[in-house]
Amino acid sequence: MHDFEEKLAHSLDHLEASRVKEAMLYSLCAPAKRLRPQLLYGVLKAYGVNESQGDNCAIAIEMIHSYSLIHDDLPCMDNDDLRRGQKTCHKQFDEATALLAGDALLSEAFGYVANATYQNSINNDLVGEFVKAIGANGMILGQMIDLLSENIKTDLDTISKIDLLKTGCLFSLALVSGCLIANKKGDIEVWRNIGYKAGLAFQIQDDCLDITSNEEKLGKSISDEKNQKSTFVSELGFEKAQKLYLQYFDEIENDLKKCNIHSESILNIFQMIKNRDH
Repeated sequence: MHDFEEKLAHSLDHLEASRVKEAMLYSLCAPAKRLRPQLLYGVLKAYGVNESQGDNCAIAIEMIHSYSLIHDDLPCMDNDDLRRGQKTCHKQFDEATALLAGDALLSEAFGYVANATYQNSINNDLVGEFVKAIGANGMILGQMIDLLSENIKTDLDTISKIDLLKTGCLFSLALVSGCLIANKKGDIEVWRNIGYKAGLAFQIQDDCLDITSNEEKLGKSISDEKNQKSTFVSELGFEKAQKLYLQYFDEIENDLKKCNIHSESILNIFQMIKNRDH
């Protein structure tokens, strides 16, 4: 992705050296697939827009994703030890530093998105989409419902809502951001819905991988069973859950083919996500 890793590594160069900056970089630059930035760049490419125009927004989204993982792993949340093939932030540093690193990444992300393009109207729309996706009606709400669902029997509607909010909102944000940067505001709802489906498919796929893989291969802790959380696999069984996530990916491919865009590049990204094994 046109040297995205290098840009990410230098995204905090303006900050004073500190333990919290070290922790931020530790989590932000950990080995990862960068799926959300890839989706943003894929939308730009589909519209024929230079990918570099999405750099600020892609960095912001990856900062937010990293912050959410740092907090998700904390002892007061899922209490996990492994993330992206390395110790979780609070294990590598300490709990207070990890908490501050997550807070700081969230703050820095909004600095990047506020200056994402040369058009203030687009930047304002982007900030609004970020707040909607990750705030108290989005990703944060999903996390709260997820925590309240530990150690109790949860129905499929609740599981779907958790996955939609925790994962679908951030996938949608990446796609909608690309749409806005390309100045194609009329297509927002198409991309938003594709993102929601992608988030659900991704989480169901994760549930399946938790059964068929292991922590070493996945590069993260498998804590749903430890925290007694209901999942699509626990409720539907492995085979039905697997069929459901494949169905969502088929729907996404059909939706993309109906769009008036050069969809091959972004179809390839979804195909890669569909076939991932970790």
